[in-house]
Amino acid sequence: MLPPATKNLLIITVLVWLAQVVMLRNDVDLIRWFAMHYPASANFQFFQLATYMFLHGSWTHIFFNMFALFMLGSVLNQVWGTKRFLTFYFVTGIGAGLIHLLVTFIRIQIVQADMPPEAIQIVYAEGTSVFNRGMNYTNSAMRTLNSLINTPTVGASGAIFGILLAFGVLFPNAPLYLMFIPIPIKAKYFVIGYGVLSLFMGVADRPGDNIAHFAHLGGMLFGIFMILYWRKTDKNRNNYEHYY
Repeated sequence: MLPPATKNLLIITVLVWLAQVVMLRNDVDLIRWFAMHYPASANFQFFQLATYMFLHGSWTHIFFNMFALFMLGSVLNQVWGTKRFLTFYFVTGIGAGLIHLLVTFIRIQIVQADMPPEAIQIVYAEGTSVFNRGMNYTNSAMRTLNSLINTPTVGASGAIFGILLAFGVLFPNAPLYLMFIPIPIKAKYFVIGYGVLSLFMGVADRPGDNIAHFAHLGGMLFGIFMILYWRKTDKNRNNYEHYY
């Protein structure tokens, strides 16, 4: 049986996905309101750092995220319990979003360095309205800047990569299988491989790549911080109880 926290996360995420599909057919785009936007965008709201995790861009996106949550998250949920598991899920998901915003900020500064102030001002003043109409600027630099500011980010991938990291740390020698590859890979090598691949893809920054690779790395980064913090606090608690 699935632990309650994992089961509820699966149910809520799938229901939100179904709501996305149904409401979009009625010209209501939940992504505009609840996906994570860059703070300079007129669509930005603080609560989006949490709500973006429950939205997804396609059925394959949600399938693979929820499959990983089902397979690996349920194990961590059983080991940690509900409170610690949910804390880890949201901290890594929100942390992934913060890392993504930081990387976006750096990329914006690079683009703006070669732009005249007038063009930058136009993008900040009108860019969100242009983007919301499904349009963008013909000027290359203005188009790139507007995309960086107003492209929404969705998905639980940051939290899922945190879960993958945690599973690799807690069960380093557990065999994992990639789809269509019948050869087991130890969890620790699986995690390292995924981390290196995400770093390479993020640095490469290929045109048309809509995957937030640094958000994945952010989920892993906050995941290892949480695990190290808990190990320290658990050790201190055990030492205190032994002394007492």
